[in-house]
Amino acid sequence: MENKINDLIRYVVESFAGKKDVIEYKFEEKDNAFEVTVLLDPDDMGKVIGKQGKIAKALRTLVSAATPRDSKRYFVEIKEKA
Repeated sequence: MENKINDLIRYVVESFAGKKDVIEYKFEEKDNAFEVTVLLDPDDMGKVIGKQGKIAKALRTLVSAATPRDSKRYFVEIKEKA
């Protein structure tokens, strides 16, 4: 199941990002959660997060809805690539 959710995250992020080739994804499994960190080019930050964070919030809502109840929770963080 986690591969489908990872694919969902990639699909949404890459739909809005302009520089798809420089996006990095870090998937980390903790005790009761999966932490996904998306590292973007500074030019893509506004495109992926959206006005007032609406796209980022929608992405988190989609991930939450796609996660089965008995599964670990997903936390999605969007950061600028250093």
